[in-house]
Amino acid sequence: MEDFFYHIANYIRSGGVVMVPILIVSFVMWVLIFNRVIFMQRLYVKNISRKAAGELVKHNLWPETKYKGANSLLVNEFLMHRSFDRDLDDFILDETVLRLTGSMDKYLSAITMLSAVAPLLGLLGTVIGMMDTFEVITLFGTGNARAMAGGISVALITTQTGLMVSIPGLYMSGWLKRRAQNLKNRIAATGMYLKRFI
Repeated sequence: MEDFFYHIANYIRSGGVVMVPILIVSFVMWVLIFNRVIFMQRLYVKNISRKAAGELVKHNLWPETKYKGANSLLVNEFLMHRSFDRDLDDFILDETVLRLTGSMDKYLSAITMLSAVAPLLGLLGTVIGMMDTFEVITLFGTGNARAMAGGISVALITTQTGLMVSIPGLYMSGWLKRRAQNLKNRIAATGMYLKRFI
């Protein structure tokens, strides 16, 4: 285990100063990804059917606390603000649907942006590494391979790390956007169904 951490630390050191922002971007991006995965997973499981949601709204009953899905959340939010005026309740239901569907996109653009920034930081590391290499060539010529290797190492490692952060980040961003769209469609359809029970 110590060897593993030693190799990781050595790898980060070899990448130079640009590795720090790349690792920070990676950490923040994965925190946001896990936040969204857990949030959306909770809206998929322990859900109530659309018909059950309609009956709850019709009789002004709250869903049982064990239900935490998208339909349950919509019913809870609507009943919390219900006025028992048909026209106003229609407006409140629409606002509730809009607010909930809007919350599905939270952090998704930040995840996409962070996954797009990572390879650019890797490219910055490449430029810094090549500048170091050319500086060595200027001072010592091409005869000092050991000195040149440091700059080339920085260039390659930062590029590799930037891509290793970016590719899974872009995949997860697309996957989360599809999940969010599915949930938005589900909430919007339930909202339309509930209008007949107001």
